[in-house]
Amino acid sequence: MTRSVLLPGAGTGAVNNLIRSLRSDCPGLVVVGAHVDRFTLRNSKANRNYLLPKVDDPGFTDALRTIVEREGIDLLIPSTDADVGLASELRDVLPCRTFLPATSVIERCQDKYGLSEHLRGSGIPVAATATVRDLASLEEVFARFSGARRLWCRIRSGYASRGAAPVDTPEDARAWIGYWERVRGVPASDFTLSEYLPGRDFACQSLWQDGRLVLIKTVERLAYLGAETRASGTSSIASVAKTVNEPRVVDICAAAIRALDPRASGAFSVDLKENRAGMPCVTEINAGRFITMLSFFDFTGRHNMSATYVRLALDEPVEIADPYDVVEDYYLVRGVDTLLAIFHADQLFDGIEDVSAPPEPVAVAGTRH
Repeated sequence: MTRSVLLPGAGTGAVNNLIRSLRSDCPGLVVVGAHVDRFTLRNSKANRNYLLPKVDDPGFTDALRTIVEREGIDLLIPSTDADVGLASELRDVLPCRTFLPATSVIERCQDKYGLSEHLRGSGIPVAATATVRDLASLEEVFARFSGARRLWCRIRSGYASRGAAPVDTPEDARAWIGYWERVRGVPASDFTLSEYLPGRDFACQSLWQDGRLVLIKTVERLAYLGAETRASGTSSIASVAKTVNEPRVVDICAAAIRALDPRASGAFSVDLKENRAGMPCVTEINAGRFITMLSFFDFTGRHNMSATYVRLALDEPVEIADPYDVVEDYYLVRGVDTLLAIFHADQLFDGIEDVSAPPEPVAVAGTRH
């Protein structure tokens, strides 16, 4: 039987990567794309594409329903937090399936501070975090972190380290938050200050069904796309990442998701960073969607995560004996305007001659020293 999926955000790199993953392991799958921007949509790799009105247009929901009915869509797969929120809102309206966490879980995860406090109350390791009331209160907030040499300043919602920067003093934080408030229209009360986490940076992607962990994989970010031009010096978007075997990270991620919902279903992507003691701390959870390097999770290990997601959503049999699908020493490398590359450590120097080291001196007969 032919199956069809609808992908909002068609034409973006994340959705084109998802299409590539699905086609590699779901033969015959019909992929339908949709977007509100015709220029982005022009780059879509879907079988058929539809231009939608803006989300705030009164006809948006009817237009989306028209696509679902015309194409006989079986499943809608969101790829951004905004699309997850919209799909959650319309899950009982659209005549197709969604495979999403509960609305309350989605809302909690999209508020980074609320998520942190909930996890802390459940005994999950997170960075100590405080909210900002206004610019005048920053000395008071800094005083709560006695002895800390550096704090992490960020907006409590969003992605890709939006509004994030390390700050060493209240003056640093006041200048940074003041800029966002004055120029970008983000109020100071949208910011938090938290313990700075200097250690390794992990991403953990997982699939759940009715509280059962079905599949989980772990990678470590080693470098970041555009980091040199960001105040934060980092991003959730890796330019270099590596598959790793980290059972402790898996245990923390699984405990965090169970703390959110003992009956969790859908996709959860968890970011973690080690504190000074080497403990991985949850920094955010993307509930209901995959992260942009999903191809790394799909094309390494035994199981394609995107394809498994579709099978679970459509009630097809999925038999995975060990949920932790771990394979070590694969690397992902990507940059702007290039297709991502995935290869094993053994292939790192294939076709490359290293001339960075000086050559060994060659002894010549009869040469005097």
